[in-house]
This record gives sequence, C-alpha cells and structure tokens, in this order.
Amino acid sequence: MESNAKNVVIREFVLEAVQSALAKAAARKSVLAAVTKNGLALKFASTELRADREIVLTAVTQNGWVLKYASTELRADREFMLAAVTKNGLALKYASDKLQADRKIVLAAVKQDGWALKYASPELQADREIMLAARRR
Repeated sequence: MESNAKNVVIREFVLEAVQSALAKAAARKSVLAAVTKNGLALKFASTELRADREIVLTAVTQNGWVLKYASTELRADREFMLAAVTKNGLALKYASDKLQADRKIVLAAVKQDGWALKYASPELQADREIMLAARRR
C-alpha cells in the first residue's frame, strides 16, 4: 500500500511538471508571435521571457527602443548587443555603459543608424571613423 501511495505522489509530481513545461512553452510561443508583429509587446512579457535572446532580438527588429524592457543581463552581453545593434542601431541607447564605450558595438550601431552616435560614450562620439560611419547613414 505504501508503494502505491508513493507512485501516486510521483505520478502527480511528474504530471504537474509536464503541465508547467507545456504552459511555459505555450507562453513563449505566444510572446514570440506577439513581438514578431509588434516589438513593444515585450513590455508585457514575463521577466523570464524578457531574458530570452530569440524573443528580445525579434522584438528589437521591430523596434530598437524595446531593449528598455529586456533583462539587464542581455543589455550587458556583448554578443547579444552586437546582434541587437546590427538589427537596430538605436538599441545602443539601452546597452550597458561598458558596451556604449565598445568600439565594435558602436561602429555596428552607427553603420545601421547614424543617429545611434548620440548613445555612444563621449570618447567614441569623437572618434573620426565612427563619426564618418554615422554620417554615411
């Protein structure tokens, strides 16, 4: 009898875990569809989904300003921010201070949108190559 009770508890635990995983997958799919249509939908996503690289990059493609709602960790992640500013240079506004002073990231941002120069560190705003790249856009 005791073994039967343990099996029931285990079965209920596994069922709850599977249901939770399915709910999370459905929520992720819904948020991804929403940000594909309107990047600002990221504002209403869960904290967990605001840290999801694919979801946030999809949102940035629609609107660079949505990085305001992305996780702090993503905004400080060099690889992620390079991808983000390549899609929308104005995303540089929400990059960490360290990345706003990163020459490669700023150059990618201004090549995508010259107005992104406004969000670069003062040192890089005065950089000749970066200024020229911004003017060409």
